[in-house]
Amino acid sequence: MTEPATGVMDAVLDPAESDERAEPAWGAVVSLALGVFGLVTAEFLPASLLTPLAQDLGVTEGTAGQAVTATAVVGAIAAPTMAVITKRLDRRLVMWALTVLLILSNLLAAFASSLPVLLIARIMLGISLGGFWSMSAAMAMRLMPRAMSIILTGVSVATVCAAPVGAYVGDVWGWRTAFMIAAVVGALALLMQVATLPKLPPAGVASFRTLLEVMKRSTIRAALLVVVLVASGHFAGFTYVRPFLENVPALDIETISLVLLAYGIGGFFGNFAGGFIAERNLKAAVGLAPLLIALSALLLLVLGVSPVVAAMAVAAWGFAFGAVPVGLQTWLVRAAPDQAESAGGLMVATFQVAIALGAVFGGLLVDNAGVASAFAYCGIATLLAALAAFRLGPKAADS
Repeated sequence: MTEPATGVMDAVLDPAESDERAEPAWGAVVSLALGVFGLVTAEFLPASLLTPLAQDLGVTEGTAGQAVTATAVVGAIAAPTMAVITKRLDRRLVMWALTVLLILSNLLAAFASSLPVLLIARIMLGISLGGFWSMSAAMAMRLMPRAMSIILTGVSVATVCAAPVGAYVGDVWGWRTAFMIAAVVGALALLMQVATLPKLPPAGVASFRTLLEVMKRSTIRAALLVVVLVASGHFAGFTYVRPFLENVPALDIETISLVLLAYGIGGFFGNFAGGFIAERNLKAAVGLAPLLIALSALLLLVLGVSPVVAAMAVAAWGFAFGAVPVGLQTWLVRAAPDQAESAGGLMVATFQVAIALGAVFGGLLVDNAGVASAFAYCGIATLLAALAAFRLGPKAADS
């Protein structure tokens, strides 16, 4: 996913601590951005490698797609609990450990001889992913002002690069090489973190109580409903976009790589467009993005046999999904300004649960009714998300 970056119950930040730092910790922030790049790249590699991965492991494409599910389920658990479990540990040590886990998960995936081994690797990635996302924003705020914009650059670059590079590398050198490259990226991130991250002792006591308090708010529940519909619909469809492009418009691997590159570039600009719209009309931002995904899925179903139409639809899909996290995160923060970190933690966990549900349901549809059925569910779910956003979304006064 491109999942939203946000702090989760890590701590109440001490403003004085940031003021004591004479120099901005650029190196430390860049090391976190590189870690995010590695995590996002690793999370979505299976989508671009699904066909050769399934063939090599001797399973169906729908079954292989559960590599995404395993990561999402564990990430959903790790996101709201990591800060509590590690509440007495220096945050620098926690991030080192999570990055080591990222490296090990990619290495294990690269040498996986069966689906269970691959799933174990993806579970390890889920722990790293959920934990890293849950604390990176809180750490960034302690390192320097506006550091999250730099860290989100890692997400944007990974969105552009992960799918097309994964597909191309998987075709030329094999899908295992793509995971090896992801392990190297993780190793570079770890080296930078060891060299640049300062000591960051816990600054407060983490608790689950605020999560329950935030969940009682109707606006938060409405936002999380939209998250479930958007994320489950998106991942039910996009996890299986490569088989669709191979079988319906019958594209070769080089063309598929270019189409996925267009998806990534679309997501990069969609992220900025989502922020631009959210500043002016938040309800439009949270409603138009899932509506565009629904239209893209419909276009693929109706006219996807045309390579040009398929490429345009996938690029539009990427643009729309790139805008999703920005609008939803802004909605949640505005709905709970006094508990922004807890609201963000709920969003991360809900996003991961929805990814798992989407990948599982999409896999069942692909194996039993064909890949087009997964795209149909994607269109229905994201259309419902758009309707819910326009009906239950933030009021005009809050936009």
